[in-house]
Formats: sequence, C-alpha cells, structure tokens
Amino acid sequence: MINISIKPNDRQKLFFLSDCRYVLYGGARGGGKSWAVRKKAMLLGINYPGIKMLIIRRTFPELETNHITPLKEELNGIAKYKERNKTFYFNENQGKQSIIVAGYCATDSDVLQYQGQEYDVLFIDEATQLTEYQFNTLKAVVRGVNDFPKRTYLTANPGGPGHNWVKRLFIDRLFYPNENPEDYTFIPAKAQDNYALMEAQPDYIDQLKSLPEDLRRAWLDGDWDVYAGQFFTEFDRNIHVIKPFVIPPDWQRYCTMDYGLDMFAAYWIAVDQNGREYVYKEIHKPNMVVSEAAKYLKSVDDPETLIYFAPPDMWSRRNDTGRSVAEIFSDFGIYLSRAKADRHTGWIDMKEHLHPGFDEMGNKVAGLRIFENCKNLIHDIPLAQFDETDPDDMAKEPHDITHSLDAIRYFCTGRKIPLLSEKNEDEEEFGSELESFLSYGG
Repeated sequence: MINISIKPNDRQKLFFLSDCRYVLYGGARGGGKSWAVRKKAMLLGINYPGIKMLIIRRTFPELETNHITPLKEELNGIAKYKERNKTFYFNENQGKQSIIVAGYCATDSDVLQYQGQEYDVLFIDEATQLTEYQFNTLKAVVRGVNDFPKRTYLTANPGGPGHNWVKRLFIDRLFYPNENPEDYTFIPAKAQDNYALMEAQPDYIDQLKSLPEDLRRAWLDGDWDVYAGQFFTEFDRNIHVIKPFVIPPDWQRYCTMDYGLDMFAAYWIAVDQNGREYVYKEIHKPNMVVSEAAKYLKSVDDPETLIYFAPPDMWSRRNDTGRSVAEIFSDFGIYLSRAKADRHTGWIDMKEHLHPGFDEMGNKVAGLRIFENCKNLIHDIPLAQFDETDPDDMAKEPHDITHSLDAIRYFCTGRKIPLLSEKNEDEEEFGSELESFLSYGG
C-alpha cells in the first residue's frame, strides 16, 4: 500500500474523518477547500483499490487550475492522467483500479453528460456556483452495488446561484420530507484555520478586513446571511435572533399572516412596554385550503392575541364559493384586520424595525427580534433580493421565501418604530472626553 504524507489543519481533519452522506466544508475564503478535496480524493484512491470518484467544478478552466494541474504533480508516480477522458488511473496494472474523473457543470444541460454513470464518491468544489437542479441531478450518480460507502463532499463560500439550497440544507437545516437531517453535516472553516496560508501570506486577513462590509462578513467571517443584491442588509443573526423566553402576560400580542395555497405563513409577535417587538411563534405550511389553514391557526393560537393582520386580498370573494378568505376565517372565530398593502412603504417600515441601535443599557439590539424557533423566517429574511426593475421593492422571486416576509411587512406597515439610540452611551461619553482632550490648552 502506498503512503503519502499530508498535514491537514484541524478543520480539514474533521472533513477527512466525517462519515456523513453529505459533507459541506468551508464558509469563509481561504479555508483550504480545494486542497482538502484533492487530498481526500488522493487518500481514497490510494487506500481503496477500485473506488470511483468524480470531482466537479463549474467551468473547465477552474477545474484545470484547481485540480487537474495540481493533481498531476501530487499524483506523479502514483496515478496516470489521460487527457482524452480527463481521468486519473491508480494501480493501472492491477485488477482493481481506482479512478478520479475531473468534470465540469457550467449549465443545467451539462449534467446530462453524467447520466448513466456511477461513482462511489462525488466531490463538488464551490457548490454555491451550481443550481439546486444541478446538485440534485449530479448526486444521483453516487450509487453502486459494491461495499464502498456512498459519499458526497462539497465545499462552498456564501453567495452565488446555489446560495439558497446550500444554506437551506447545511446552515439552516430546513429539510423536505424526503431529506434525512442525519445525512447532512457542515464543517465551517476560515482563513485563520489555514495555517499554511497564514504562514505564506500573513496579510491575507487584513486584505479581507478592508473589503466592503457585506463582502467582509461573507468572505472573512463566513456569514451566510449576506451577499450582493441582498434586500435586508440590516439583518444580522447575532442581533436579530434570540433564544426563546416566557412572554410576560401583560405584553400585547398580535398575529400577522399571508395566505396562499402554496404557503400559509403566520407569525405571532409580542410587544413589550417600550414598543420592542418579538416574533415568537410561526406557521409555515404549504398546500392548505382556507378552512384547514383557519382551523390549524385556531388550534395553535394564543388567547391573548389582540389583532390578526391580513392582506386586503383575503377579503376578495372567491368565484367557487362566493365567500372571502376572511369570512371563512371568521367561521372559526378568527376576525381579521385589513393590513395596508403598499409594498414600498411596507418594506421601508420593515427595514426600520430591523435597523439596529442601542438600548438604554448600551446593548446593540433591534426593534424587531426573532425567537430562534422561527426557523423559516430566519432563513427567508437574508435571502430576499432587490427587484431589478424597481429599486424600492423586494423581488418576488424566489417565491417560496416571500410569504413569511409579506406577513411581517403587514405587521410593520404604519406601526411606530421602537425607539433606540443610534449611539452607545459609552461611545458618546468617550467621544466627549476625547473632544475635551483635543481642545485642552487651545
């Protein structure tokens, strides 16, 4: 058996040792993602004769630069590369031959070239550059009747066309009925974890720190809640998401909702004596007819709920019954209040409620905060994008995230914005001392 010497960092070791079906590695820039993919493939090819692997990048130039060229050097004397089919062959003269196939997938049609192929291990480097359709189609090649465990290893940074599905599966862990949560694991890595990079380029962190805030948060911190074109740039999980607590009985409680056959979204919001708002419970269910939605809301409702906000279209009479959604809800004892529907004003108000400031204790907070059990809302807010044709509006796509955001907009529209200070009192005090010091002796 051939042995090679490698020195992975602590995060890369976790990547190498993970036995999950789907493993995501990365997050921030400079975490040593491509190196980890190559070395993992090399180790498998050397130690498991007969194993078949596929490495995917979005384009062939990226594939050649990040994998084919380095592997030619790293596998010199261990595996032979054949340009014709972009394949590395291990143990060529032995009965069981391991292979690494290098492939690309720039468009949805590119996945068709892999139909009918079988691999034991799939590597997708920079997975957020691929669409969910490409991912779902590619992962179907991981199959076979041999004894090798079937694995898919992914690396990624925030942003790109695949940001949404990667974040849903590995960061927010929101799964569809056919997805097993135990199959998915995320191993975060930052540039600081990459000892080799820090030694070779010690100023790399300073370069990342000098970037604009959204890029700095994504590339340095590995923050999945920021990317170019983001509508709610105010959102910061560290500020807006809090652990649940018992709502005091004297706080006012509201319910706000948006109904569609594709999704019924409803949120309960408690308001304290200072006007600060806490989203503490959610409904996020698809494919419910009106009566089902009303009955379900009633079953989980709080008796203290004061007002139920709903969009004006819920008062429109339906052609099939001649009754409105609001009337059907009233059959279950839920009497809706018509919310203002103006999108421009509503989004401005919602952004103001999310805008962070400082409370009387000097803590950085926002007027509207969200209990961490409201997972769908937390997932949807950072994914909203600007409408390309109307800079004052939020895009209506991806549609599956809009119902929860519309529901919160109906609550925020026209409501008084919770009063927060724009400055930390300690900062103001320091600023006064500094000004006095500078003017001393003038």
